Amino acid sequence: MVLSVFTDGYFMKEALKEAQKAFELDEVPVGAVIVCNDQVIARAHNLTERLTDATAHAEMQAFTSASNYLGAKFLEECTLYVTIEPCIMCAGAAYWARIGKIVFGAHDPKKGFSTVNPNILHPKTKLESGLMEKECSSLMTAYFKMKRVK
Repeated sequence: MVLSVFTDGYFMKEALKEAQKAFELDEVPVGAVIVCNDQVIARAHNLTERLTDATAHAEMQAFTSASNYLGAKFLEECTLYVTIEPCIMCAGAAYWARIGKIVFGAHDPKKGFSTVNPNILHPKTKLESGLMEKECSSLMTAYFKMKRVK
């Protein structure tokens, strides 16, 4: 058995890099990566402002990219790493994509899916939360603090 040198923390750092890109583009700083067999197959960040599209969340962009990469609509063998708890739309998309696992950093007490329906994910999807929560939430806090100053 070969042990992976990659950890959940490694992949969450990759998602944080994507969130930083969003921050620099004046987008809500959410970043996501999708991993399959210890390989990042999709990277994305929020593009709602740039694309003028309310559905252009990091997770949605990542699902599309991963499906295109694999040539498949189901992502059962994949893990989504996302800096902030997915919203209800993204959780619904995760359900339809049958994502194998979701790992998110910080909870979203205002718009996170668990505030609406914690059972919206596919029954086979594994869920982990709180990974690098401080780093993930501090980027969001900095972004919204900056917005209030403007």
